[in-house]
Amino acid sequence: MAIKQRTLAAPISFEGKGLHTGLQVNMRVCPAEDNTGIVFRRVDLEGCPEVPALCEFVTDTSRGTTIERGAAKVSTIEHIMSALWTLDVDNAIVEINAPETPIMDGSAREYAARITEVGTIEQSAERKYYEVTEKQVYTLPEKGVAIVLYPDDEFSVSVHVDYNSKVVGNQYSVYNPSDNYAEKIAVCRTFVFLHELEPLMKMNLIKGGDLDNAIVVVENPVSDEQLDHLKKIFGKEDIRITGGYLNNQQLRANNELARHKLLDLLGDFALLGMRIKGRVWATRPGHFANTEFMKDLSRTIRRSGEKPSFKYSSKEQPLLDINQIRSRLPHRPPFLLVDRVFHIEENAIGGIKQVSMNEPFFVGHFPEEPVMPGVLIIEALAQCCGILVLSKVDDPEHYSTYFLKADGVKWKRKVVPGDTLQLECHIADFRRGICTAECKAFVGGQLACEAVLTAQIVKNR
Repeated sequence: MAIKQRTLAAPISFEGKGLHTGLQVNMRVCPAEDNTGIVFRRVDLEGCPEVPALCEFVTDTSRGTTIERGAAKVSTIEHIMSALWTLDVDNAIVEINAPETPIMDGSAREYAARITEVGTIEQSAERKYYEVTEKQVYTLPEKGVAIVLYPDDEFSVSVHVDYNSKVVGNQYSVYNPSDNYAEKIAVCRTFVFLHELEPLMKMNLIKGGDLDNAIVVVENPVSDEQLDHLKKIFGKEDIRITGGYLNNQQLRANNELARHKLLDLLGDFALLGMRIKGRVWATRPGHFANTEFMKDLSRTIRRSGEKPSFKYSSKEQPLLDINQIRSRLPHRPPFLLVDRVFHIEENAIGGIKQVSMNEPFFVGHFPEEPVMPGVLIIEALAQCCGILVLSKVDDPEHYSTYFLKADGVKWKRKVVPGDTLQLECHIADFRRGICTAECKAFVGGQLACEAVLTAQIVKNR
């Protein structure tokens, strides 16, 4: 059974200060339609501009993950993204009135608690997955960073951190699908080393930072004079250092720092925009490495998407020949543009159009250099998709499909006499008689045309 997308069962709201800006932030996470993804909406700006939570919109990773499109810019999104994505939310609109999410207690604990409290609901569209088929590696050798992605049937992550710190030591953390994310990962807080803290504060880069929303690691001895200085910085008189941590922080796990790095990685990996079926091994991961790896992966997916999903062989018997196609479609020559169907599954179909010099459109398009019109390639894709859609009704001969719109149409190469046009359609959404499908046409394994087509099934009079 295909796994369906999910969204929140009800809106949830949060308020708090931004870690870097110090601004008071109100954030509301709302349910969204199928295939929306996670989208941030700046309700404090004119026109409420939006930016999708996708790696292609990442513009800064220096102190958190920032996404930006046009006027819409939102920083430190990794914690809410980690909670939404890992707790099964595929689609949501995040309404926010500031350029940064609230830091809360430095973890995703409250986010996870509210998501769990309201729950999620199943939607109509199928969840999208990237299935890892070969080992993929991203490294930054000068920083000791390595992220390796292996093929697997499900998503899991192992994280190792080592900062050459006698306080932190070597820490490991693991996430498996059966783990309780809210209890094991979401509760783990962000951290900073004391020697990094003061420069950030002097530059006003952590205006909202305090001892309640971050673990401060103290690597070296601190003099009484330095301690007095820290009391002035934080406005607290009871500051002390115990066990290598400022203000005697009670760790929520002995490997809390590694678990927080895992929390961040889960949020950054969500920016791929689809679930991953693969096993991750990460050493010293960070926002830059995480998001750059997702950008590399996104490019790999786009390239793989330009290859046929189904293998066609002219030697094999078609699932539907031309006579069977005629019984399912109302179209007739010279406007019947599917010759055979060689692949059918629940929400996908593969068909063939043999393009010969005898096609009537070559008489005028063009006499000296015959080229199949791009609109007829789209029509062929629509007819192929129509065969699949009409198979879902009891009496298909009494129905027709009519175009509503075509989005993202691109033609990549000419289709000429002698070409075998391989047609592929994948249904993305189908409800209330309206179908949206991702369609592609190939010649010789090369992408010739792609489009997202929407049509309506209408009963004939």
